[in-house]
Amino acid sequence: MAKFKRFSAKQKTVLTWWKSERYKKCDAVICDGAVRSGKTLCMSLSFAAWATANFNGGNFAICGKTITSVKRNLAVPLLSALRGLGFSCVEKISGGYADISAGGRTNRFYFFGGRDESSAALIQGITLCGALLDEVALMPRSFVEQAVARCSVENSKLWFSCNPSYPYHWFYREWILKAREKNVLYLHFTMDDNPSLSDEVRERYRRLYSGVFYERFILGKWIAAEGLVYPMFSEEKHVAKPLPESFEKYAVSCDYGTVNPSSFGLWGKCGKVWYRISEYYYSSKREGMSRTDEEHYEGLRKLIGGRRVLGVIVDPSAASFIECIRRHGEFPVFPAKNDVVSGIRRCSDALRDGKLMFGESCTDTLREFSLYRWDESRGGDVPIKENDHAMDDMRYFVTSAFFRDESGGFWASAVTRS
Repeated sequence: MAKFKRFSAKQKTVLTWWKSERYKKCDAVICDGAVRSGKTLCMSLSFAAWATANFNGGNFAICGKTITSVKRNLAVPLLSALRGLGFSCVEKISGGYADISAGGRTNRFYFFGGRDESSAALIQGITLCGALLDEVALMPRSFVEQAVARCSVENSKLWFSCNPSYPYHWFYREWILKAREKNVLYLHFTMDDNPSLSDEVRERYRRLYSGVFYERFILGKWIAAEGLVYPMFSEEKHVAKPLPESFEKYAVSCDYGTVNPSSFGLWGKCGKVWYRISEYYYSSKREGMSRTDEEHYEGLRKLIGGRRVLGVIVDPSAASFIECIRRHGEFPVFPAKNDVVSGIRRCSDALRDGKLMFGESCTDTLREFSLYRWDESRGGDVPIKENDHAMDDMRYFVTSAFFRDESGGFWASAVTRS
């Protein structure tokens, strides 16, 4: 049986927000912050109490990274606490749900794991009165959006909790930074918000972490990981708000993928600076279907938008796409130089000197900057082959065009190749 001594002010807000005059009109609540800050149990208790007070015979979802984590971190402590408070809880392990009753009302709470992109199919079709998503930053966006879409019953609400991740994580950008726009109550927790922790335990947790993980798990900050390939990149310095009104010349760089994402960048030169004006980024995993060379070519044409480009620089391994561009005859095209380490060094120099800038709409590039890391298991001089598609197309542009632009010889060779 759970025993409660006292709650902090922030925990009390979580427990009662749905019936307070100040917050009850909010459509959702988000609790993020430090580990051991008392978010999870308060969230789940409040979720069950809200559901019981407002619905009878309704369906609800309790979601975590995996079914195992849902049962261990949420179901077991929640059902124990509710029984201690006088609720009747009947868990159907084979059915993956629990019926929770109090005051003559009974509602069904289904357990879901959002492990990967395929998990979205598990929650399709059900109509929900509300959903609680714990560890939401670890779940794929498709699963979270499917869970949100399932909550179509009038007066339904959403409940999210997580520890911070990197600052370009989609949930941080789309939900936390837009909390007011989405009518969401956002609460940030630290370990000081958990009165059940002693000073000794707090100090022990502070000793467990260092560097970026201390800032994430102890201070609760959404911050980029250590070992970034481009640590000199900063949004304040390198994101142009707004972009220049006109450009002297244009070029495009392409990293082509079939299973992996395809990333194309449109670059424009203004003065001594090249700006990534906009981008085309297509992930077959994210979108649920692949595209052909011709479909990617149509995306390239839309990206260029009738501008006269000096050249299209393409991933040298993408022979079929290079041939597709040549066959149409609209744009000069040539394979990029693909010296990875040298290219990264040149990109670093350009970023440090302020010679590369990025438009706000280039969200996948900005996201990858915060994720693209060195592979320390291989000595630290090789980047991890993940979250690197926009990074690769930027590198193709820099190594094949940026550092040869002034001489004019590069563009001459581009024209003869087309």
